[in-house]
Amino acid sequence: MSTNDVQAHLQNLSDRYQQIQAKKLNLDLTRGKPATAQLALSDALDGILQGNYICADGSDARNYGGALGIPEARAFAAAYLGARPSQVLVGGNSSLQLMYQVVTNAYFHGISANATSWRDEAGSSGQIKFLCPAPGYDRHFSICETLGIEMIPVTMDDNGPDMDQVESLLRADPLIKGIWCVPKYANPNGVVYSDEVVERFAQLGKIAGANFRIIWDNAYAEHHLVENPPELANLLALSEQYGTLDNAVVIGSTSKITFAGAGISFMASSEANIAGFVDLLGIATIGPDKVNQLRHMRFLKDMPTLRQLMQAHRDILQPKFELVLKHLEDGLAGKMHNDQPLGTWTRPAGGYFILFDTQPGLADKVVKLCAGAGVKLTPAGSTWPYKKDPANTNIRLAPSFPGLSEIDEAMQVFVLCVELATLEQ
Repeated sequence: MSTNDVQAHLQNLSDRYQQIQAKKLNLDLTRGKPATAQLALSDALDGILQGNYICADGSDARNYGGALGIPEARAFAAAYLGARPSQVLVGGNSSLQLMYQVVTNAYFHGISANATSWRDEAGSSGQIKFLCPAPGYDRHFSICETLGIEMIPVTMDDNGPDMDQVESLLRADPLIKGIWCVPKYANPNGVVYSDEVVERFAQLGKIAGANFRIIWDNAYAEHHLVENPPELANLLALSEQYGTLDNAVVIGSTSKITFAGAGISFMASSEANIAGFVDLLGIATIGPDKVNQLRHMRFLKDMPTLRQLMQAHRDILQPKFELVLKHLEDGLAGKMHNDQPLGTWTRPAGGYFILFDTQPGLADKVVKLCAGAGVKLTPAGSTWPYKKDPANTNIRLAPSFPGLSEIDEAMQVFVLCVELATLEQ
């Protein structure tokens, strides 16, 4: 377009933006929450026990104890995580809480009774560090910030983290004590780690410093949006094969399967890691909510039953993702400015997010323009350590919670704001 054409088009976009502002919209695409219809899929949890609180081992779920979780929940979690029941702990409603406890235990007390704490290893002159594949999950990064753990961004591609970079960093610095991972349908770019990447992860314990831990947050293991979904290699099995099982901590939950705020969480690692974790956990609690664990097992039963439920989730979610992608395709595909696309985006096979990339330097402006038009987005930079996206391009779109009509309105605003921000630049 000529300069005059650009100015005319920019004026048209500005007029449309002001018309949208006058509508005083209040739409939200910020967080990956299940919609009410998804939560309702598990309403049968209420009352399912019908007064029968006896677990498979004969214990009463209403009483104290059982720090590892009830036996049937441990067996279920083992099947979900690709572990053995003896390697599994089942907790409360939050996998994030388990991850926080793993990191804080290691930082202040040591992984196990005989391990030096990370803080003592650093001493007065060093600093504990974590590798952070980026873009990534903002709540992982918040844990590190809270503890004063330095975060080192690691490049991501379509296969997962850049493993040459990961291995080089670990060889150079024994105070790198962990790495955050969402290995399947990664938050926010939807990447599934390749078999080669997972196998290299399983060998990191051989080159990392003492007490190094891979926090393998497999939050979206069964959250598919396509037929014949991609498979993720089993980190636990590979780590056992390479003699590095102590380095692997695999996490999951039912938070986006049953009730988001009242599900169950689970963790798998070496039996030594689980025993050390339980020892410290016993200081803080006399046991998890075993009644909730029991009702989940009566409801979910086994993996085939869970996968039937997840198909019902997919029936609700898939049209929402397709609508977001349709707006991006119809509104932005093929459009260029300064010989660059106005934006690029992911087409995830599962998970809860679509990652959109603006032209360099524009993400925060697009988010601000959307907010001014009544559409809330996750703040620009949130998917990076310290909330600093070096190129200022990443925007995370979360279409799970709003209805289709709200998504339709919100995406019209989003597409307009992307084009408006680009041309104004």
